[in-house]
Amino acid sequence: MIIRFKKLHPDAFTPTYSREGDAAVDFVAIDYKWDNHTKTWNYSTGIALEIPKGYVGLIYPRSSLSLYDLMLTNHVGVIDSNYRGEIVFRFKQLVSDIPKVYEKSNRIGQLIIQPIPEMSFVEVEELTPSNRGAAGFGSSGV
Repeated sequence: MIIRFKKLHPDAFTPTYSREGDAAVDFVAIDYKWDNHTKTWNYSTGIALEIPKGYVGLIYPRSSLSLYDLMLTNHVGVIDSNYRGEIVFRFKQLVSDIPKVYEKSNRIGQLIIQPIPEMSFVEVEELTPSNRGAAGFGSSGV
């Protein structure tokens, strides 16, 4: 699959796979700022993408996030195929003292592009029964 992208900043890094067989490409921070209004760290990548129609880009944290005092604010970011703006990662700070955060040139997150079905919804009186039914959180045991 060919993904068209634009570098919005001369320091931007082309999204790349770290190793053969990786499911996601990594994004690298070119800058980051604390946003006092949202109480988040906002990381610029300097990259805009053109995701093909019928696909979605899903932004995930990297496993290295466990080494930092951060949490991706929306856990999984959704990039629609019609979005052409910069890919920005927003992280909540998990500690109130001096946090360990990503720096410039660090790989800060990853992207997977997947096909998505176009959905139509039909209201019904009853749903088809299943072996789980309406059993919710923890219903299969601990």
